[in-house]
Amino acid sequence: MNMAVDNIETQLRQSLADQRARFQSNPAPDYQSRVDKLTRLKQALLDNQQAIIDALINDYGHRSPNDTIISDIMPCVNNINYTIKQLKSWMKPSRRHAGLLLSPSKVSVQYQPLGVIGIIVPWNFPVMLSMGPLITAIAAGNGAMLKMSEFTPATNAVLSQMLATIFDPTEVAVVEGEADVAAVFSGLPFDHILFTGSSVVGRHVMRAAANNLTPVTLELGGKSPAIIAPDMPIDTAVERLIFGKCLNAGQICVAPDYVLCPAEKVEAFIAAYQRRFNKMYPNFDTNPDYGNIINDRQYHRLIKVLDDAKAKGASITSAITGPISTTQRKIATQLVTNTTDDMLIMQDEIFGPLLPIISYQSIDEAMSYINKNDRPLALYVMSFEPQTQQKILAHTHSGGVCINDTVFHVAADDAPFGGIGPSGMGHYHGKEGFLTFSHAKTILHSGKINSGILVHPPYGGIIQRLLMKFFLR
Repeated sequence: MNMAVDNIETQLRQSLADQRARFQSNPAPDYQSRVDKLTRLKQALLDNQQAIIDALINDYGHRSPNDTIISDIMPCVNNINYTIKQLKSWMKPSRRHAGLLLSPSKVSVQYQPLGVIGIIVPWNFPVMLSMGPLITAIAAGNGAMLKMSEFTPATNAVLSQMLATIFDPTEVAVVEGEADVAAVFSGLPFDHILFTGSSVVGRHVMRAAANNLTPVTLELGGKSPAIIAPDMPIDTAVERLIFGKCLNAGQICVAPDYVLCPAEKVEAFIAAYQRRFNKMYPNFDTNPDYGNIINDRQYHRLIKVLDDAKAKGASITSAITGPISTTQRKIATQLVTNTTDDMLIMQDEIFGPLLPIISYQSIDEAMSYINKNDRPLALYVMSFEPQTQQKILAHTHSGGVCINDTVFHVAADDAPFGGIGPSGMGHYHGKEGFLTFSHAKTILHSGKINSGILVHPPYGGIIQRLLMKFFLR
């Protein structure tokens, strides 16, 4: 759905009205209809796998096909398989304890679809971060409108065509357009909005949603640290974290944003990173496994951040020999030391292949550094000592944690994913996603016996005095 600026709001509101009308005609889709939709979506993703790969290569200039399979297509297929397996139990009303005061009435909670979900999708993983929330929205019985990023037009076209073959636009609609469209979209009276993107834009989305009292789930980001504990061998630490920094050229909200390393091991870390990087990506300039920066705007932003750090006294070591290419948007990891808090690289989420390394003298000092800053979306702990692991877990806050690994916690279907504080609000994935896109409706069911009459006026009767004496102990 492409639209001119002058009729953006009219068309979007009509699309939402059409979806809401369809939803109201069937506000409680049964289990089988939800499974049928998910099954069709899975098959469509498999059938369009090559088209999706090619589209992302087109949008990025180059993106590794394996990166797309591993981080976009495979998680969606696994998510659908898992969701179908669990959906019947999620939909089942849960029995709750009524308590003696309400006896013999019964209490249950019914999980009811919200209606129409607005999903705002970023450019870095446009398949996983559109289809993932859509899978959960469908599982919970909702319709959905997806606002795709303007930076992935080829991928948007494939997904739009794919979804149109399996869903009516009154069930699932795809919206394209730039910032003006996104602003109107976030101001629509959806039943829930899920936004994935930067904290800056997330604040705008939340303000717009507040006008309609629309609940929001914000999946943001921030500066996710990796702590290398003193016990951790440096080669092992690098092996465990490098993939998370190099996948999609570091353009991931949960990529390690900076490393906290024992002061005496910083040089060893840099050398180990260089060795491992060149083993993973030999002949870097022509290596097909490492992707581009998405566009010129993001490329120049990263160069500006790097130049700022250099001008303010930072030392920069490339993971490869040779300068950064000026003819292609391909940047090997740039390892940055001697950073200070006034540098851009230490102020905002990097979202690219730049990796500051901050030295520390003790684990307490490292934790203090993390805790003085905004709570991150992810925290990575590199240690084989249970005491060290537990100390860091107990004394830091983050959206999620990987111990001796990075980014893979996002792929855990049976666990919630979400940030905390400036790194996000709310959860999705798995059962928590189903609950996010459902209304938990409490139902009190009273039968022929009316115990409530015991507390009706006139007050002061003997039964009421006995009840108060019993329940106010």
